[in-house]
Amino acid sequence: MSNRVHFPVRGHTVVGCTLLMVALGATGVACSGDDNPLSATPYDAADQITFNGPTDEGKKADPDQPLEVVARGTAGRITDVTAVDGAGRHVAGELSADGARWHSTSPLAADARYTLRVSTEDGDGAPGRKILTFETGRPSAKKTLGVTFGPEAGQYGVGQPLTAELSQPVKDAAQRAVVERALKVDSTPAVEGAWHWVDDKKLHYRPRQYWPAHATVEVRSNLEGIKIGERLWGGASKPLKITTGDSIVALTDASSHTMTVLRNGVEIKKIPVTTGKPGFETRNGVKVVLGKESTVRMRSSTVGIAEGSAESYDMDVHFATRVTWSGEYVHAAPWSVGSQGSANVSHGCVGMSTANAQWFFGTVRVGDIVQVVNSGGKTMEPFGNGFGDWNLDWAKWRQGSALVGSPEAPLQDTARLRPAAA
Repeated sequence: MSNRVHFPVRGHTVVGCTLLMVALGATGVACSGDDNPLSATPYDAADQITFNGPTDEGKKADPDQPLEVVARGTAGRITDVTAVDGAGRHVAGELSADGARWHSTSPLAADARYTLRVSTEDGDGAPGRKILTFETGRPSAKKTLGVTFGPEAGQYGVGQPLTAELSQPVKDAAQRAVVERALKVDSTPAVEGAWHWVDDKKLHYRPRQYWPAHATVEVRSNLEGIKIGERLWGGASKPLKITTGDSIVALTDASSHTMTVLRNGVEIKKIPVTTGKPGFETRNGVKVVLGKESTVRMRSSTVGIAEGSAESYDMDVHFATRVTWSGEYVHAAPWSVGSQGSANVSHGCVGMSTANAQWFFGTVRVGDIVQVVNSGGKTMEPFGNGFGDWNLDWAKWRQGSALVGSPEAPLQDTARLRPAAA
């Protein structure tokens, strides 16, 4: 949708073709006889308006300052103003009810050439027009906002969120709206999705439901040269393209001690498992595969269990698929095969036989879904311990957007640092 705003004529009674003629610049069509003022060629409105930007060759407008067009005297009024740059980006604006003043309400780009079209009418209702061109200069900002998109280019599972890391914190709600509006996501096939502010420097993007299988997703920033706030301007950012593979969802039921693996909605394997025992319950909820490690050294001291205690451990585990940064994995657990399918005896991970773990390791990719139900554990955190984004319902997810959420909506906890070891 264009940002161009047309402001209807007020205070004069005119027939319906008035605005059509102004918009088309009609010169020989009238609603009645030739004596109707609307039948005349629009007059040059240069003497009827003042403009706060430079129009002389070589002079450039300060992109920090809003545009303003003012009607001179009381004999005429402004009826419409549009401003657009060479890239086709429109500048939003607001016209006063009496037509005396128009001013821009959206940022100008730096180093851009703009065309400003002003439509007026005099006291008799005759249309006037003035077209002005001007250029903006270099921003005088001291800070530039860059955006780094994630993950890296490649193929992922259908649960992989997009991330946007900002080089500067953005706290103001209006500035966040400018940033978010410029972060564009296109997917084939198309899906409904939204950005969510995790903290002042990080956003996540996800669809309402998982990405379609075999989709192409592209994300880019249109912030370059755009003023975001006082002394803060958008900088150049590298776009990103990822694809998705088959839809892989591994549903683990802690009460029945089984994992059911679905590919594109069809069950392909049912695996006996063991999950966290009392006091070490596996987190419920949706988790996204973060990575795969053929061998991981697991030490109980990294999760707060004292060395030498009855629950302590220090061992190498194989075919480990990570789902949280704090150390929750799906992995081979040959020592608990006797309990797999019948009891929960782990310290929070999902354990299975070596053969099943090797199969799982070779089947899933980063971004695939591991969902746990019927565990006595807490629900997976939305942010900070991996990608728990899908544990927010769609309404709550949208509340984290600066465009559709309330400015007063509380943000989620700031993302935590990844532990050094698990």
